[in-house]
Amino acid sequence: MTTHVDTPTLSLIRNLGISAHIDAGKTTLTERILFHAGKIRKIGEIRSEAGATMDSMDLERERGITIQSASTQVRWQGHAVNLIDTPGHVDFTVEVERALSVLDGAILVLCGVAGVQPQTLTVDRQMRRHELPRLCFINKLDREGADALAVAAELRARLDAGAVLINLPIVDDDGRRRRLVGVADVIRGVAQTFTGPVGSIVTEGPPPESMLEPLRQARARLAEVLADHDEAILAAVVGDHPIDDATLERALRAATIARAVTPILCGSAHDNIGVQPLLDAVVRYLPAPDVRGRTLHDLDTGEAVPVRAGAEGPTCALAFKIDDGAYGQLTLLRILQGRLARGERLTNGRTGERVRIGRLVRIHADQMEEIEAAEAGDIVGLFGAPCEQSDVFSDDPRRLLARPLVVPEAVMAYAIRPRDPSALARFSKALGRFAREDPSLKVSRDPESGETILAGVGELHLEVVLERMRREFDLDLEVGPPEIAYRETITRRAEFDHLHKKQDGGQGQYARVRGDLAPADGPDAPRFVDRVVSGAIPREMIPACEQGLGDALARGILIGAPVVGVTMTLRDGAAHAKDSSPLAFRTATAAAIRRALQGAGPAILEPSMRVSVDAPERFGGPVISGLLRRRGRIVGQTIHGDDLRVEALVPLAEMFGYVGDLRSVTQGQGSFTMETEGYEPVPEAIQRALITRYGRRAPTVRE
Repeated sequence: MTTHVDTPTLSLIRNLGISAHIDAGKTTLTERILFHAGKIRKIGEIRSEAGATMDSMDLERERGITIQSASTQVRWQGHAVNLIDTPGHVDFTVEVERALSVLDGAILVLCGVAGVQPQTLTVDRQMRRHELPRLCFINKLDREGADALAVAAELRARLDAGAVLINLPIVDDDGRRRRLVGVADVIRGVAQTFTGPVGSIVTEGPPPESMLEPLRQARARLAEVLADHDEAILAAVVGDHPIDDATLERALRAATIARAVTPILCGSAHDNIGVQPLLDAVVRYLPAPDVRGRTLHDLDTGEAVPVRAGAEGPTCALAFKIDDGAYGQLTLLRILQGRLARGERLTNGRTGERVRIGRLVRIHADQMEEIEAAEAGDIVGLFGAPCEQSDVFSDDPRRLLARPLVVPEAVMAYAIRPRDPSALARFSKALGRFAREDPSLKVSRDPESGETILAGVGELHLEVVLERMRREFDLDLEVGPPEIAYRETITRRAEFDHLHKKQDGGQGQYARVRGDLAPADGPDAPRFVDRVVSGAIPREMIPACEQGLGDALARGILIGAPVVGVTMTLRDGAAHAKDSSPLAFRTATAAAIRRALQGAGPAILEPSMRVSVDAPERFGGPVISGLLRRRGRIVGQTIHGDDLRVEALVPLAEMFGYVGDLRSVTQGQGSFTMETEGYEPVPEAIQRALITRYGRRAPTVRE
C-alpha cells in the first residue's frame, strides 16, 4: 500500500546518528527513544529472545551486538527525527562512517563507569571528519562506580570537544546502595524524575537541597564556556549580570551547531532515566538540514558544486548504503537538494545512466512503508536503481560525484571455498553481494594457489560474513587458517637507470627511465614525482611511467605483498622516435622499480593493533605479562575503582587465541577490544620466517 507521508518543514527535521564504543548502551538508548517517541509499544531488550527493534538480523540478536546500521524516523515535539543506530564494534566501523557521511548531527554515548574508550576516540575522529555537531549522553549512571563529572572531565581532556554538562544526575546513595533517581536541568534549575511505565511520566519540581550548589556551579561553568562564543553572555559574565534561560539556550544552540561546544546530558537508558531530556536537546540544539550545506564535484570539470536543502536548484540524492536482499537492491538515500518523486528520471553522476525512480519507502529497521515522494533533508529507501555507494542521482545536467568514503583497511584474510563444487554459483553470488554491500570487505584470488581470499577488518567482521554466507546462501564452506595482510616498504634511497629495448620483427619497444626510489616523507607524501625537464621523456608518456610504478608496487619482492611508504622521483630518460610507446615506458618503469626495490633495503610491515583490556585490578600482573609475551608494548594504564584498563600496541599476528588466554588469567572476568593502529616493521627473525613461508608469492625480478 502506497501512502502519502507529510514531510514537515525543514526547520522541523533532524537527521542524526547514535554512536558509541561497544557495550556503552547505545542500542538500549535507541530502544527507549523509539518507545518514548511512540514508534514502538513494547521495549525489546538486546539480550532477550525478541531482541532490540533496530537489531533485526538474527545474528545481532544471537550475539547481542549491532552489526548493521539501521534507520528509522520518529516524531518528537512536532519534529521528524531521522535516526540511524550504528554498530559499536570497531570491525564494523565502515557502517558508522557511511551513516555519519549523510547526517547533520550525532549523539555520542559513553559509559558512566568506563568513560572514554578506544572506539569512543575512533567515533570522535569520524564525527570531526564529517564536521558533525553533537550531543554526548553519559549512560549507565545507575551503576556502582559511575561518575558523570569524571567522564565529563575526561571528555574535555581527551576529545577537546568543549564539553559542558547541561544536566546533572540526581543520585540517592545511602552508603549501601547507589540509586539514580532523576536528573537536574542546569539551565532551568529544575529536577526531573521519571515514573510510570518505563519512565514515561516526567515530573518536574525543585531540586534537592544537595543539588543547589552543584547546579549553580554547572550553570556558571556553562556561561563561562559560552562567553567565548557569544558577546551578550560575555558582557553579562564580565559585568556579573544575571543571564536569562532563553539567552543561554540561544547561545548554546549556536555554539553547538558551530561545533565549538558539546552539550553533555546524563542518565541511564536501562533504568529509563534521562531519555526525554535528551530528545528535547536534539530538537533544541542540533541543526536542521538547511543549516549546513554540502559540496559535490563535477566529474567532467572537477569544480565544486555546493548543494543545500531548501535552496533552489536541481534534485540531488546521495546513495550511502546498499542492501541486496530478497526484494532486490535497496538503496538508502539522503536527499540533499530538491524533491524526489516516484516515476521521475534522474542521472547517476558516476555512470551517466538515466535511472527511473521506482519504489520509494520510509524505513523502520526491517519494516517499510511505501511513499510517493520525499523532500530535501529526508532519508528514504529506493528499490531497483543500479548504483554503488556514494553515487549521486540528480537532474542537474552536470555529472555530480560525492566525496568517497573513508574505508578501513583489510588486515585479516581467509582462504575459502565451498565443499560442494555444485555450489560454486551460489558461492560467487554470495561473494558478489557482500562485497557490494560492504566496501571494507575485499575478495581476491591468490595467483599461485588459485584460492579465493576473503579479507576484512578483523576476526569478528569475517566471522559474521562467513556465517551469513552459510545461512543466507545455504553454503557449507571450507575455511583456511587466518592470514595477516602484510605490507612491504623500503628503508633507504636507491637510484635506478633502466633501458627497455625490444625488437621482435614488428614495431620495437624502446624506453629509458632514470630516477630514484626513497622512503616517503610522511603519510601524505606523493607516490610519484615528475622531475623530467627538456622533454627527455615526452609528456604523453609520463602517465604510463606512473602506471608502471603502480604495477611494480602491487606486489613486493619479498613476499608479494603491496609496497607502501615509497616515493618515486622520475628525473630523466630517453625515447625513440618510432619505437617508444606508453606500453614501453610502463614496462620499463615497472622493471626499474622492481630492481630498485632490491637495493632500497626492503622490509616487511605487519598490522599493529591498539588493544584495550579491561579486568579487575588484582589481575593486572598476568594481563600485562600476557601482552608482553605477545610482543606487546604497554602504552597506558588507568584504574576505575577496582577495575584496571591496560592499553597496548600488539602485532595482529600475536592476537589469535587471546580471548581464551585472557579469560583464563582473569577467571573469565576480563574483556578486550582492538582496532588497527597502523603498520610497523617486523623483527628480522620473523621477516626471514615470512620470506620462507610466502616468498613464492613474490614476482621474479628479471634483468
